[in-house]
Amino acid sequence: MIDIFQITIILVASLIATLLSRRLKIPAVIGQMLVGILLAPSLLGWVQGGHTIEVMSEIGVILLMFLAGLESDLSVLKKNFKPSMLVAILGVIVPLICFGVAAFWLGKDLSTSFFYGTVFAATSVSITVEVLQEYGKLSTRAGNIILGAAVVDDILAVLILSVFTSFKNSSSNLPLQIGLQIIFFAFLVLVHKMIPKIWKIVEKFPIYAKNTTVALIICLGLSLLADFVGMSAVIGSFFAGIAISQTEVSEKIEEYTSAIGYVFFIPIFFVSIAIEVNFDSLIHHPWLVLFFTVLAILTKLIPAYFAGKMSNLSTDESLLIGTGMISRGEMALIVAQIGLASAVISDEVYSELVIVIILATVIAPFLIKWAIRRSN
Repeated sequence: MIDIFQITIILVASLIATLLSRRLKIPAVIGQMLVGILLAPSLLGWVQGGHTIEVMSEIGVILLMFLAGLESDLSVLKKNFKPSMLVAILGVIVPLICFGVAAFWLGKDLSTSFFYGTVFAATSVSITVEVLQEYGKLSTRAGNIILGAAVVDDILAVLILSVFTSFKNSSSNLPLQIGLQIIFFAFLVLVHKMIPKIWKIVEKFPIYAKNTTVALIICLGLSLLADFVGMSAVIGSFFAGIAISQTEVSEKIEEYTSAIGYVFFIPIFFVSIAIEVNFDSLIHHPWLVLFFTVLAILTKLIPAYFAGKMSNLSTDESLLIGTGMISRGEMALIVAQIGLASAVISDEVYSELVIVIILATVIAPFLIKWAIRRSN
């Protein structure tokens, strides 16, 4: 009953946090993480974690990435392919180099330094989308480029993470592991092409919620397969979402999966992320946290701005793209969580990363609003 008590506390606290976040106009994910910190052993101690919470959290992150894949509109990327690719590539390379060099200069080891760059290479546009929708800017060229670049950003970040963890945790059979991963990606391409044919068969099933059931089986199956070949499970679920997004029933699948995920598993994931956080680094090294937060903002804002200018966009449009790419949100948190679970980083480094991610994510919407007001 202890696990049931913890889950109940998490769900009640997440609901309250989401309501308060809406009132305060801050991202719900930030509210949920703050609740996690409050409930953690270091403060109230109402949630201690444990195996059940870990399993629920793992399912939560798999569903979250599956939904991210479902929501990825590849047609948007095709329409603005060149500027989106330029924004995405610069937005990955610059944080990788800047954070890697900065962390190494501050005394971190080489693998930890590289992981810093990997975490902040990712972009989360869920918060950006809400702000752009509020101001009617989502359907503009700048809005489409932000969405397209974010798709590429996330794919590159997850791929880099998977390769990095493979090398970090590898043994003497690394060539075999790399070979399996290449076969895995070839299989993903095959799955993407086969999905429409698979759904013609699924449509004949006399089963309630058949589309969502089969979609989740594919999601979990590809997650297990990704884990088997030494990659992160989330890359399997992410590409499963992208593959299924081409079906005519993808919106219905997204609706049902969102109900399952956001009502139960995903809040547990975000709260459990914060359970591991302690504020020693903020207390003892506040200037370090501030430095990394400023770096997190500038390493997305500046390259995205110049990518916009190189694509013949106006100064206002380029500035909007730059501010729109700052938010890290759940994507960076997922990468950080995987790094901790894979023993790539320590608890101390993890806490430092999460604090910086929270600060950068809270600041991002205010900068986007400033850019929009400036253009108006």
